[in-house]
Amino acid sequence: MKWFEIALVVLTLGSGLVLLLDRLFLAKRREARGGLLDGGEPAVVDYSRAFFPVLAVVLVLRSFIAEPYKIPSSSMMPNLLIGDFILVNKFAYGIRLPVTNTKVIPTGEPKRGDVVVFQFPGHPEMADDPQRGENFIKRVIGLPGDRIGFHGDTLSINGEPVEYEVKGDYVGKGRGAEMNGATLLSEALPGRPHTILEYLGRANPAGQGDWNVPEGHYLVMGDNRDNSDDGRFWGFMPERNLRGKAFLIWLNCSGWFCKDGFDPSRIGSGIQ
Repeated sequence: MKWFEIALVVLTLGSGLVLLLDRLFLAKRREARGGLLDGGEPAVVDYSRAFFPVLAVVLVLRSFIAEPYKIPSSSMMPNLLIGDFILVNKFAYGIRLPVTNTKVIPTGEPKRGDVVVFQFPGHPEMADDPQRGENFIKRVIGLPGDRIGFHGDTLSINGEPVEYEVKGDYVGKGRGAEMNGATLLSEALPGRPHTILEYLGRANPAGQGDWNVPEGHYLVMGDNRDNSDDGRFWGFMPERNLRGKAFLIWLNCSGWFCKDGFDPSRIGSGIQ
């Protein structure tokens, strides 16, 4: 959440600045006036001393190592479910500054099949898209320079259709039951085979078309092909919008304190 990141940066810098000013000026003035006899250390300095180390550690971990993210929708079913809490590797695609997301140290680029978290660029036809800038999660399908096609129920990459294997009807539980009746398939995406959901044979399947991926951009799709707001509808994901690579499910929980459901089988699962 952008507001949390901004608040974390502001609080960390603010408490750090208070400690710096205290060390350089205020502490010397208190000492000159008699130290503890003059009332001791101000409350703002005391709180800053207590919270700054914690805030700094959280900021470093969240900005440069791993960021938590909660799956809000069914667009990545069957691999990621509503209520999954995942960890995102923040240095997989470059060390980036918090808030601005500016890359300062390149460390790698997304590979086909990676599940990535990114800042949603927004629908082109909606200048004031309310979701613009929010974090989305999708799978990288098209790399820069690729020709991607999606027709009927079949994906093609640079003119080569991807192979599929039908696994049967999907049967979900909890909030995942909304996709019962869809077909579970194995998609042989080059370099990253994985499972997807589709309603095979639907008369007007969503997201049909062909795309040429420009440099510095990626085409991303959800694994729930008939229920995903992805690059087929709003275009390409710019490289500068990347937040990181999803790699681990550490909890599945619904409602406050998991009162609406808890699935221990999801804990510690890698992301396909």
